[in-house]
Amino acid sequence: MDGVRSEFNKQLYLQGAENGAMAKHTNYPATRFFLACASAMLLMTAIPIHVAAQESPDLFTIYLVRHAEKQSDTTDPPLTSCGIQRSESLSAFLEAVPLDVVYSTDYKRTQSTAVPTARAQGLSIQSYSTQALEEMAEQLLGNGQDALVVGHSNTTGVLAGLLVGEEIGAFDESIYNRVYQVVISKDDKRLHIFHTAFDCAER
Repeated sequence: MDGVRSEFNKQLYLQGAENGAMAKHTNYPATRFFLACASAMLLMTAIPIHVAAQESPDLFTIYLVRHAEKQSDTTDPPLTSCGIQRSESLSAFLEAVPLDVVYSTDYKRTQSTAVPTARAQGLSIQSYSTQALEEMAEQLLGNGQDALVVGHSNTTGVLAGLLVGEEIGAFDESIYNRVYQVVISKDDKRLHIFHTAFDCAER
């Protein structure tokens, strides 16, 4: 499994390196594994960010997403029917990505978003605090693991920015289809932003 993961990340990183000289906000073609995810065809925007990386012998990749659509009638709302569908779509989106760990904040909407992916990959969900994002970034970088991190509209972009040394703020609460991908190698960190084309069947 480690060999498969290393080769997968190497191919993904090399593709990013080939495109690294291009300007920000350039549309890149999606990588092959996205084509295998029938429920998650993508328009992909890649934002290469070149900064010094930690010493690490291998590539690893961190995916950061906001929770799926939530109900609005409680202080800790569960997912809506569309949100449940989106969480399943996320699992399909990451089906070909071997993950080491899945993180979520301790809320019903984030935990429920993470469950399908964690279950499909045989992983338990590790909790983290929205009040300790800098510590979480340090943990993610120090662990060097391929990870999924489920958060909120006011934490997901912020945490992605901390991972690459860039200031990224909150995004609009109407956005559910954004996936931040941080690819980390020995000499480089790259941030890519994907937008999934999931469409709820009940709309």
